[in-house]
Amino acid sequence: MSSTEARPGTPVFSPAAVVASCVGFVLIGALQALYGPAIPAFREEFGLTPSAAGLGLSAHFVGGVAGVLLFDRLHGRLGNRQILGASYLLMAVGAAGFALAPNWPAALAAALFAGLGFGGIDYGLNQLFAVGFGHRSTAMLNILNAHFGLGAILGPALVGAVGSAHYPAVFLGFAVANLPLLLCLRGVGDRAPQPTGVPESGGTRVLGRSLGSVLAVFVALYVLHVGVEAGVGGWEPTHLETVGYGAGFAATATSVYWLMMTVGRFLVAPIALRFSAQTIITVSCAGMTACLLLASVPALAPYAYAGVGLFIAPIFPTGLPWLHRAAPTARRAGALVIAASMVGGVAAGPALGGAIEASGIRAVPLLLSGISALCLAATLWLIHATRTADTSHTSDTFRTADTTRTADAAPDQSTSRPADTSDTPDAPSTVNAPGPS
Repeated sequence: MSSTEARPGTPVFSPAAVVASCVGFVLIGALQALYGPAIPAFREEFGLTPSAAGLGLSAHFVGGVAGVLLFDRLHGRLGNRQILGASYLLMAVGAAGFALAPNWPAALAAALFAGLGFGGIDYGLNQLFAVGFGHRSTAMLNILNAHFGLGAILGPALVGAVGSAHYPAVFLGFAVANLPLLLCLRGVGDRAPQPTGVPESGGTRVLGRSLGSVLAVFVALYVLHVGVEAGVGGWEPTHLETVGYGAGFAATATSVYWLMMTVGRFLVAPIALRFSAQTIITVSCAGMTACLLLASVPALAPYAYAGVGLFIAPIFPTGLPWLHRAAPTARRAGALVIAASMVGGVAAGPALGGAIEASGIRAVPLLLSGISALCLAATLWLIHATRTADTSHTSDTFRTADTTRTADAAPDQSTSRPADTSDTPDAPSTVNAPGPS
């Protein structure tokens, strides 16, 4: 067991630290959403073109991916408190630097720093919540990520309330709001419990599909579903206007879509205590595919898009505990899928834009339903792959039990030689293999 791992059952968060973690996710949700509404002020202050002004959010996302990969690399060398503390400080320094930047290159550098902290918090808390609450981890992850949605709603509302010209004050307020969270880190355990199914010592082996294939399909699932999420958020207003709705109604309907994503994560938390992650994600993928098909009918489109938000909501947080159970020894798996989700969000815009140029705006829901169907196919493949491992584990368990019963039924030969029990196999419970270094 590594220096950053504790045995299952070890508390990872105090109640105050759980609350502080949710506040931290409100802050990272707000940070990501602050750049867009402030673009008009960026353009006026620095004399930017629209594409140059959009680089602020791009720098944030690049920093986010780098932050996930950097802090994953440092995991094992630094404790959880150090990783989270450094991330909060990076976000605070980056946000303050962005507010006070004298020119646009300095502002982009500050956005990159803030993104590094964003990635560290996104990675660190998602990883800890995925393994830190036992059977409640899926429910707690949905609650945590629902607070990200709250921040994404509150951030633009705050900019709208004070006016985009006052964006420096908003970013400075954000920087200050990070600092009290540092005091709550004492309630975070410096060791995370081992994921369920990790052997204490050697002897790991792959069951069913290869570990590499399982990880690749998990990454694909995350890239694709975040692509759908970003695609709906980016193209719903344009599609609704194209099929006859007014601009104001289209903007409101898109806000409802994001609101439903937040509501969906809160709603699924109690459901996750009764149903498996596999069941929840299968229903989610099937539901969002059906809703996207319905969105091609103009009269149903606004309501169907709201349904997409409700169904897509649980996929990101619910998939992480499933990943940890399916591949507990692949320590970097969580970082890969979180980074992949960020890349999917960035790549969705230009990729979907190219397809829309060829197919037309009215084809938006059909194009997205095709991507959603791929998410469903990936989920079903993963269920089959991980079920193969569980079936093999069950067979090994039965063989072990049969061996024990046979030994019990045999005549007592303890006087002639000791019973040999070395041939009883250890039965791993999940897809296990040494993780990537």
